[in-house]
Amino acid sequence: MKDDFLEWPADSICLNPESLDLSALSREVYRRTCRTDFHEPGFCLVNLGSALDSHTFRRIMVDLKQEMAAIHEADAGKTFHYLSLGRFDQQTSTKPHLDSGPEECFLMLGYEPSEVASVFEISDYSKCAFEMELTPQEFLAKHNPMFQSGYEILRPYTTRVPCFSETDYQIVCINNSFAPFSMEKPVWQGTLHTATVRTPDESKRRVINSTLIASVPMGAETVVSKSDEQEFVETTLVRRRDYGTLQRDDDV
Repeated sequence: MKDDFLEWPADSICLNPESLDLSALSREVYRRTCRTDFHEPGFCLVNLGSALDSHTFRRIMVDLKQEMAAIHEADAGKTFHYLSLGRFDQQTSTKPHLDSGPEECFLMLGYEPSEVASVFEISDYSKCAFEMELTPQEFLAKHNPMFQSGYEILRPYTTRVPCFSETDYQIVCINNSFAPFSMEKPVWQGTLHTATVRTPDESKRRVINSTLIASVPMGAETVVSKSDEQEFVETTLVRRRDYGTLQRDDDV
């Protein structure tokens, strides 16, 4: 049994761009995240440092998605559409899971600096399923990682993200797909994600700017409008998943 949680080495998943060249950055993020086999991790983290503000950070997220969409259009003949956009104070620990989405989709999560410490892990359940001669959905049905027995099966396929930092603005992209592996028709191979919040604190915040992005045919009808995108960038609202209130007085 593996105890160090390092299926992927740090330089495979951690990006620390010296300058914000979104064209170059988008190619690295796309390559590592939007994989169709198991040669890439299916996720990555981009550390943008602390010298930002929340609105600028969210604008970078939207611009990065647009750059990645252009790559996807050239490489796959499809594009990217948002399925959801939101900001949350998330202080509840989770177990390995997929967010609800279509067969090929990924999460782009924007973590803001926080005093609330957490640990972030990614489990390569698609690779595990492939090696067990199961589809990803069959694996989840037979070995649900919400239960300890399924979680133990995934331990050798789990990476504890070593570069996750509470002091900086960070973008984490996660392949959230459930498509079965195919050599004839390459499709995205997904991962599961989990976060452990060490000491939740109602007096503090752990803000996540959460976006779910799908691979869709060119010309597909959009679900999220441009005005919704702009609202995501400009809003001061933080929805609190753990508490009854919607936002705090220091939201800016």
